[in-house]
Amino acid sequence: MDARRPLDSALRVFDTTLRDGEQSPGGSMSLEGKLEAARQLDHLGVDVIEAGFPAASPGDAAATEAVAGIVERAEVAALARCVPSDIEAAARAIRHARRPVLHVFVATSDIHLKYKLRRSRTEVLDSVAETVAYAASFGMRIEFSAEDATRSDLDFLACVCNVAVRSGATTVNLPDTVGYSLPDEYAAMFRYVRERVTDGDDVTLSAHCHDDLGLATANTLAAIEGGARQVEVTINGLGERAGNAPLEEVVMAIKTRAGAFGTIETSINTRELVRTSEMIARLTGLAVQANKAIVGTNAFAHEAGIHQDGVIKERSTYEIMVPEDVGWESSRFVLGKHSGRHGLSHRLAQLGITAEGPVMDAMYAAFIEIADRDKHVTDETLRSIAADVLGQVSAPSRDAVVVR
Repeated sequence: MDARRPLDSALRVFDTTLRDGEQSPGGSMSLEGKLEAARQLDHLGVDVIEAGFPAASPGDAAATEAVAGIVERAEVAALARCVPSDIEAAARAIRHARRPVLHVFVATSDIHLKYKLRRSRTEVLDSVAETVAYAASFGMRIEFSAEDATRSDLDFLACVCNVAVRSGATTVNLPDTVGYSLPDEYAAMFRYVRERVTDGDDVTLSAHCHDDLGLATANTLAAIEGGARQVEVTINGLGERAGNAPLEEVVMAIKTRAGAFGTIETSINTRELVRTSEMIARLTGLAVQANKAIVGTNAFAHEAGIHQDGVIKERSTYEIMVPEDVGWESSRFVLGKHSGRHGLSHRLAQLGITAEGPVMDAMYAAFIEIADRDKHVTDETLRSIAADVLGQVSAPSRDAVVVR
C-alpha cells in the first residue's frame, strides 16, 4: 500500500461478539440467541459481523451458516486457520451470505512459531502464500490476520503481510492478541507496516486488541492514528481472558473527541448502544459492571452533592456525553450520604414536593440519617420523610412545604 495515499475518513467496525466475544468463559449463546444478536448488530450499523469459527465444531458451523442467512446489510465473516480444511468449512458456512468474508489467520511471533506451530519462518511464509490464495479462489473478500503481531519481529511481520496481500487479502489485521502492547508502540507498528506493505494500494489495516493490561480501547484508538481503518471490537468488551476492546467505548471516544480524529467517523447508530449491551448481557449471562463506561448503570449516574449541583446548573460540568445519544433515557441522580441539599431539593421537586427554610433543614437532617444507614434513599422513603416532617411542623410552618 502507498503510505503517501490519503487515508479514508470512514472507519469500518468489525464486530466479533459472536466469535471472540462468545469465547468468554461462560458466555456461549444458543443458536436462537446468536440470531437475535446478529439482527441487532446489523441494526446497530456494524460493517462486519464475525459469526463464528466453523471448523471449531459442527454447532459453530451451523450457527455461522444461520447468521449468514439472515443478516441483511453487514458483511458476514467466518474465521479459519491457514489450513485448507478450515478454509473450506468457513467458506461453506458463509456461502449464502449477501457479503461474505473469509478471515484467515496464522501466528507470526517467534514464541508462537517455536512453541505452538513448531514451524520456521519460511514454512509460515509458504503456508500463507498457499492458503490465502486458496481462500481467494472461493470468490469472497479475504481478511488476513497475523496472530500475536505485537510480539512479532517487525520485518518478518511486514514480509508475511506482503505475501498475504499478494495472494489475495484486501484487509490485513494486526492483533494485539495478548494485550501486551502500549499505545505508542501499537501506533508505530501500524505506521511501520503501512510503509512496508507495498503489494496493494487498496489494502485496509485492521486493529484487534485484547484488554489484559486494560489498554484495549487506548490501543485501538492509537491504531487509528497509525493508519488503521478497521477496528475489531465486541459489545461490552467480551472476549478471551480480559476481553476485547469494547465497541461502545471506541465508537463514543471517536464521536465525543471528534476533533482529535480529524474526519474519522463510523456508521454506528449510537442510540442503540445501551439496547445492544443489555441484549448481549442477557443472551450470554455475563452482567455488565455498574461503572462500565457508556453502558454501565452508573455511567450517567450522580451521587456526590457537588456533581449533582453542577449537573443541575449545567449538564456539561460533569457529563461529556448526552445520555440519550447512547440509549439512556436521561441522567440519573442517586441519593445517598454524599448527596447535598441541591440534589435532594431537585429530586423532591421532581416528586412534586417543594420544601424551604426550616422544613428543608428538617428533611435534609432526616435524609442524611437514613442515607448513612441505608446507602441509598428511595423515592418511597423521600415521600415518607416529607410526610413525617409535614406532620411535625407547626401550622405557620406548613406553608413552607408544598406537596403537589
